[in-house]
Amino acid sequence: MKLPIFVIPLVAVSCLLAVLGPQFSSDWTSFFDNYASAWSSVSSPSETEDFRSNTTAAVNDSVSNHSVSSPFSSSPPPPPPPSSSWSSSSPPPPIDEKQSLPQLPNMTTVNAVLEETAINEGRNVSSEGNYEPAVVKSRKQREFTKLEKIEAGLRRARAAIKEAKFLNQTHDPDLVPNGPMYWNAKAFHRSYLEMEKELKIFVYEEGEPPLFHNGPCKSIYSTEGNFIHAIEMDTRFRTKDPDKAHVFFLPLSVAMLVQFVYVRDSHDFTPIRRTVIDYVNVIRTKYPFWNRTLGADHFMLSCHDWGPEASRSVPHLYKNSIRVLCNANTSEGFNPSKDISFPEINLQTGFLTGIIGGPSPSRRPILAFFAGGLHGPIRPILIQQWENQDSDVQVHKYLPKDVSYIDMMRKSKFCLCPSGYEVASPRIVEAIYTGCVPVLISDHYIPPFSDVINWKSFSVSVSVKDIPNLKTILQGISSRQYLRMYLRVVKVRRHFEVHSPPKRFDVYHMILHSVWLRRLNLRVRDR
Repeated sequence: MKLPIFVIPLVAVSCLLAVLGPQFSSDWTSFFDNYASAWSSVSSPSETEDFRSNTTAAVNDSVSNHSVSSPFSSSPPPPPPPSSSWSSSSPPPPIDEKQSLPQLPNMTTVNAVLEETAINEGRNVSSEGNYEPAVVKSRKQREFTKLEKIEAGLRRARAAIKEAKFLNQTHDPDLVPNGPMYWNAKAFHRSYLEMEKELKIFVYEEGEPPLFHNGPCKSIYSTEGNFIHAIEMDTRFRTKDPDKAHVFFLPLSVAMLVQFVYVRDSHDFTPIRRTVIDYVNVIRTKYPFWNRTLGADHFMLSCHDWGPEASRSVPHLYKNSIRVLCNANTSEGFNPSKDISFPEINLQTGFLTGIIGGPSPSRRPILAFFAGGLHGPIRPILIQQWENQDSDVQVHKYLPKDVSYIDMMRKSKFCLCPSGYEVASPRIVEAIYTGCVPVLISDHYIPPFSDVINWKSFSVSVSVKDIPNLKTILQGISSRQYLRMYLRVVKVRRHFEVHSPPKRFDVYHMILHSVWLRRLNLRVRDR
């Protein structure tokens, strides 16, 4: 039987495929086997699956895109030899290496807090097929600014403070805060320790004494002068490098401005206002730090009644800066979230000699005591209501010459501390010094260090309208509760003591800690 003429070519082609087909199939399968084996030796399955997501994440995180060499140091096994007999059933042409082999993902990571740079590790394949270990170093990461490093340290401190309530307190040879005198004793202690490790303050050197870098140390405004002197002499918290500073101190003394710039009885505040404006203009022109935050990481300190008014001279100083004030009156713009209340202490000799300490509660026969002139709107009400009215509540406009003011406080269970023309009163600290439970009679007053100290646990707060009910209120406090309050006053006293040089946890360090807390709540970025 004769075959059709067109069948003869088909038979020839079939024979050719029968001879050459296995060779193509074997070689192509071998190529993929080698490729898969090589890739699996370099990249784990999870790495292969996450390649795209890892690469995308690296770009999104603004990490430098490094060029990573191919996992192979030589070409893969060669493709099958060329043939003139390709057909639709034959394998596709060999794929170019650059197109077929995906790049290893950039596994370099940057620790933003510690500024550490990791190293990529890969494995090279030699031309003989042997694997040789190699280290591929990532390109140098960008350098973090000094401000970014400062902010990283503050983030670490915030985390440590937040975790403190779940941990045991660190042993401290000077003080381990505990008890209801603190809102959160563990957090306070950890925050204080973090402050000691981190806080740096830059004191502007511009300005000349007596208006700047100076202050009274032997008067009712003594805390103003003592702080300025202490921070000037401080070698632990003060830094000479402003780029390392967390906060910046304006070393002006409002008490000295009143004494040397203000014209007595002129009722003209302009000279003081002009001096403050000029000083801020000098530092904002000479340094970049004020303009960076509009004064938010700067602080001033004043115990003079005119401190708040002086801060109003510069709107950003009043609105943005940390104002450390004795006159902490919320009705006059004091903002507890950024401003700081610190105590008014009348150190007539400059020292605490003979002031600290007092008898036990059983040796305090007087229920309540006050002595002082008609200063401000509250005291006249107190004098009119209680002067010479009750032996248990002894209120005097002036004490007899042979009667000691301090001794009377030591004989009293409660010491009345009414505001004068301004809300602050040195009697609060005097009461604490002598072991007398303070009775705060004021409206709109934020007591010192209220962000840490729970004043309700060791003091009594009485509104002006309740002055006629003073005796009833104080007698309503049980003997057991009074004893608790007395013991807490004694414990909290160290936070109000003035020392030269300063001691840990004293009034100087409590002021610094309050500044530290405000800085923790502030995030600063380079412009």
